[in-house]
Amino acid sequence: MTSVSRARRTAAAVLPLSAALVLTAVAWPAQGAPAPHGSPAAARVVSTATLPDIPLAGFSNRLLPGSVADDRGVNLGGIGSDLYPAGRHGEYWTVTDRGPNGQIAVGKDKRRTFPVPGFDPAIVKVRAAGGRIQVLEAIPLTTSSGAPVTGLPNQPGRDEAPYTYDAKTPLGYDPNGLDTEGLVRDRDGSFWLVDEYGPSLVHVSPRGRVLARHVPKGLGLTGAGYPVIESLPSIYLQRKINRGFEGLALLPGGDLVMALQSPLLNPDKETGENSRTTRLLRFSPRQGKVTAEYAYRFDPVGEVEPGQTKTSELKISALVALGGDRLLVQERTDKAARLYEIRLRRGADILGSAWDAPATSPALEQLADPAAAGVPVAAKRLVVDLNTVEGVPGKIEGIAVEGERTLVLLNDNDFGMTDGPGAFDAAGRLVDSGIETTLVKVRLDRPLR
Repeated sequence: MTSVSRARRTAAAVLPLSAALVLTAVAWPAQGAPAPHGSPAAARVVSTATLPDIPLAGFSNRLLPGSVADDRGVNLGGIGSDLYPAGRHGEYWTVTDRGPNGQIAVGKDKRRTFPVPGFDPAIVKVRAAGGRIQVLEAIPLTTSSGAPVTGLPNQPGRDEAPYTYDAKTPLGYDPNGLDTEGLVRDRDGSFWLVDEYGPSLVHVSPRGRVLARHVPKGLGLTGAGYPVIESLPSIYLQRKINRGFEGLALLPGGDLVMALQSPLLNPDKETGENSRTTRLLRFSPRQGKVTAEYAYRFDPVGEVEPGQTKTSELKISALVALGGDRLLVQERTDKAARLYEIRLRRGADILGSAWDAPATSPALEQLADPAAAGVPVAAKRLVVDLNTVEGVPGKIEGIAVEGERTLVLLNDNDFGMTDGPGAFDAAGRLVDSGIETTLVKVRLDRPLR
């Protein structure tokens, strides 16, 4: 596929030409200058749709017969991990994450539970109409031989140990397992996904078979039923557990940009928990390799969520291509979210620099002011504070843009799961959180610029 054909397709799917022309008029500061927040847009919810109850066993077994023996009363959920336009108005591609999971404290440890270990992550096409989210199509993710990939962790010692719903019995690891998050659809009908375990970039056929999984150099993942390619910088091996890649965008020229959800634990956990600097990677499908890397600086957590003091609560959960070299980036906590616009300047590339070397001291993540230390940090502009928009659900992870003024938002309801021993009753059935999968359309008071 040529870059021209990719550009035509992506621009049409993401933003009309009139909006793309408006975007070119934005004035940006010099690289590394303070973020020009300005005045964010006012916004209002103009429509809301919710996903009806769909038993998870029925959903999964229609895709892969016999994959789920007992769903423990869990309904389909978690499809809000990302959102991508499907072509027709009101229709979208979404993706589940690894499936129902929670945490239960056992002594001083927190054990990761997988109540439905046979669940297989799926790409789900939906339509929002009449206040309901309708499932139009579902594509299970499978290995080269057609076996389910599952959502179970890959490697002992690197990933969380999996347990049954009550945290009493260990489950096996699965080198095929994927914790899928971001999603885009390419012109040839194939999909690209990002995963938190590796972290990894995953290429998937139109029918859901994993064609390739790109992981950091040195990961050493063996036993997978699909090709595993060590093509990403090795420093990404220092990702925080459960905080790998989450956002993914397809640029007009065909390149992909993926966002690391949280700062690397570089050089140690304490640094990662307190850092406000995470990273974006640019990947060329045509070349099959990473071509650029960018430093991204979170705002102070108290600005994103007033009253919050834990910097570790900051996350990037969504990226959206806006045309040209511009991206919409979501910064969030579990209770608040804000959207920023950035542009990917050539001079901002840090790939292969000292900041990719584990021996560099201080590390990028240790710098209190990366720009002052000479790091080209992406300048950004605050577009909208979703915390001020009544009717927007919490934990938004899927975002799309329609026209010049409309945002489409989809939350991750975690399959109705909560943490702790009270997540299931005495019979082992889910005590549902009551949080629905909800898609809302938000109208801005001025065009995206």
